[in-house]
Amino acid sequence: MTSNRLQDKAALITGASSGLGRAIALAYAAEGARVACVDLFPNPRDATLNAATGKALNFDQRAAGMHTHELLRERHPSSDAIFVKADLTKPADVEAAIARVVDQFGRLDVLVNNAGISVESSHERVMRCHETTEADWDKTLAINTKGVFLGCKYGIAQMLKQQPLDNGHAATAGPPDRGFIVNTASIQGLVAYYGTPAYCASKGAVVQLTKQIALDYAKDRIHCNALCPGFVNTPMTLNHQDAGPAQAAVDAAHPLGGMGHVEDVARVAVFLASNDARWVTGHPMVVDGGYTIV
Repeated sequence: MTSNRLQDKAALITGASSGLGRAIALAYAAEGARVACVDLFPNPRDATLNAATGKALNFDQRAAGMHTHELLRERHPSSDAIFVKADLTKPADVEAAIARVVDQFGRLDVLVNNAGISVESSHERVMRCHETTEADWDKTLAINTKGVFLGCKYGIAQMLKQQPLDNGHAATAGPPDRGFIVNTASIQGLVAYYGTPAYCASKGAVVQLTKQIALDYAKDRIHCNALCPGFVNTPMTLNHQDAGPAQAAVDAAHPLGGMGHVEDVARVAVFLASNDARWVTGHPMVVDGGYTIV
């Protein structure tokens, strides 16, 4: 592997204001990428535990703190980072976000469809399918699945009409690439988990959409892969970070020990957006500390 693996690549990352999206943005900028942080809110998600439920606060509850694009500009001035506000369930917002990135950076090389929610993580108790409301189902599928579809739809359209990347490869290394797409799925798109019907369904759809897009656009040299993280320390998983039985059970389920960190996943996201992944597409990349092998 080389250093500066994303040098001068124009990257758009959704859900970049906190959690995994923020970590990916930081990792990309450190590797030389120019980063557009796309989110509905510029502020990071509030990581305070809801005292009433013992679970995470709703995703729209935000905390004070430096915005991701400001942090990137401070640490990596050459990243030329920007923030773009967008509701990823609205086609016009997604199309406009892509256009803003192209206006700022001249092209779109890497698209990370990372934004997602887990309504179930904020419920006071485990609720199975017969107790799941249509509102929870619709909101989850709209953000986690339709948002990824819209990102791919408009991102691919841009990648198809721009000049291929100059990867500096010899003729024998194959044709140049047009772009790299990284969709954030989950191990819950591959295996089930208690009381998360909407989340599991939405992430399973992301895995299959990733494979289908990889197949359709392989001839265009657009790579599409999915990240499938295990349980990672983010505001979404606060109910598993209580230093009690819930955390002990999750920690024990990961053979490598304990929950993961966003940086563990972000490093893999760098690989999937780099030239090191030129022969990788359609793959649900499991980053789970061994969770799915037991």
